[in-house]
Amino acid sequence: MSILASDIGRRELTLPDKLRGIPWGLLLLVTVIAGIGFAMLYSAGNGDWQPWAAKQMGRFGIALLPMVAAALIHIRHWYRIAYVLYGVSLALVIAVDLGGIVGMGAQRWIDLGVIQLQPSELMKIALVLALARYFHRLSNEEVGRLIRLIVPAALIVVPVGLVLKQPDLGTAMMLLAVGAVMFFTAGVRLWILALGPIAAAGLAPIAWSFLRDYQKVRLYTFIDPEADPLGAGYHILQSKIAFGSGGLFGKGFLLGTQGHLSFLPEKQTDFIFTMLAEEFGLVGSVTLLALYTIVIVYAFAIALRSRNQFGRLLGLGIATNFFLYVFINTAMVMGLIPVVGVPLPLISYGGTAMLTVLFGFGLLMNVGIHRDARISRLGESQPG
Repeated sequence: MSILASDIGRRELTLPDKLRGIPWGLLLLVTVIAGIGFAMLYSAGNGDWQPWAAKQMGRFGIALLPMVAAALIHIRHWYRIAYVLYGVSLALVIAVDLGGIVGMGAQRWIDLGVIQLQPSELMKIALVLALARYFHRLSNEEVGRLIRLIVPAALIVVPVGLVLKQPDLGTAMMLLAVGAVMFFTAGVRLWILALGPIAAAGLAPIAWSFLRDYQKVRLYTFIDPEADPLGAGYHILQSKIAFGSGGLFGKGFLLGTQGHLSFLPEKQTDFIFTMLAEEFGLVGSVTLLALYTIVIVYAFAIALRSRNQFGRLLGLGIATNFFLYVFINTAMVMGLIPVVGVPLPLISYGGTAMLTVLFGFGLLMNVGIHRDARISRLGESQPG
């Protein structure tokens, strides 16, 4: 029996116990993927560590500190401050809507001097924490009552509405999807969950009238990108050309023509997976996706081993959030879904996304370390 399991009911875990409980295999996988990201940003800079690769490496190193801290703090503390973190994140999202920085046609950032913070990224983690705490306190019978689902539904709808106003359709989609998965894993009945899509279908004509012109164009472009090959369809067409030209093994590191001749837009952020596919081909693309798959399976395994509902829901929410990052970005650049501007985790250039992803992994590791802890519905924790 492991030291973590044998300590239940006898004493709190010590720091050495927690360090031994860290899933080092997961940390190694995360580091390997981040290393691939550094290499691709070096290539995006035309063989130069500036302006992206060096900064991304520094951000990764800095973000490791809150990740480790999040892993070692007892899980009961995250339970207690879950609503506080949600409130802070919501306040930051509101602050962005009132006077955030506008970039690329969207108002999504707050300038903190040393970094431009994107609060909607933080909300992805805060929402998972808040929903995990709320559903942890409900019995199976209470989860089945519609009246009990008003509060968690509001926890989702409010930030989604604010994020859509920025506008940021990709993040709004992720918040909705993560919220739906949290409802499902908490035990909400399927017929209740079905009310959401039915309501969305009924409100679709109204929602269409509130979409910005460029968002409508993106949907039209998704249906027929060749209708405007030099305008709205340019991004996705160039992405498909790069994918096809990469072939089985790619053109070689630093030898991609679409990326290095500036045909491929946003090669350091949204379309970095396309750049990797052009330089390393199908083999390189599948290898990266395989690494992502292992991480996701690892994350779900950690979550499902938790003996308390809060940890289980928190882990499943973090794992789902990471999966959505990967799925939406890769599907987007391949033309399977409309372009919505979601970064590829640990690969795309970006400070807030890197911090959010690693902080999420820190919470996931926390769930693994404290998997045997018992948290009452009032938040009181027994040793473990």
